[in-house]
Amino acid sequence: MEKIPILKINDCLLVSIQVDLYDQLAIDLQNDLLLKVQKTKARGVLIDISALSIVDSFMGHILYQITKVTRLMDATTVVVGMQPAVAITLVELGMDLDGIQTALNVEKGFEWLNQHLSGKD
Repeated sequence: MEKIPILKINDCLLVSIQVDLYDQLAIDLQNDLLLKVQKTKARGVLIDISALSIVDSFMGHILYQITKVTRLMDATTVVVGMQPAVAITLVELGMDLDGIQTALNVEKGFEWLNQHLSGKD
């Protein structure tokens, strides 16, 4: 059974998706991530999707759900590394992504999280 690693860095969690994300793996990632947020009391979650060249409506929905549910668990999520084709696809699919914080790359995402979590944004 394939799993996507979730790394704890200070009070944040880093998820770097480096494989094709099929539906069950996306659901497992969501469940694993929420358990990890609860267990570690992480305040920030950074999801790196730079290796994904294709995102369908289901994956867009999962990203949206992760963002909303982690917010309910008092953690802020940033999605980083979105390729142009993925961004265009999500817009063309008409995905409602309001409230999803994005950043260009992992470095920018951590900068934003650190500022947000310290109340400087």
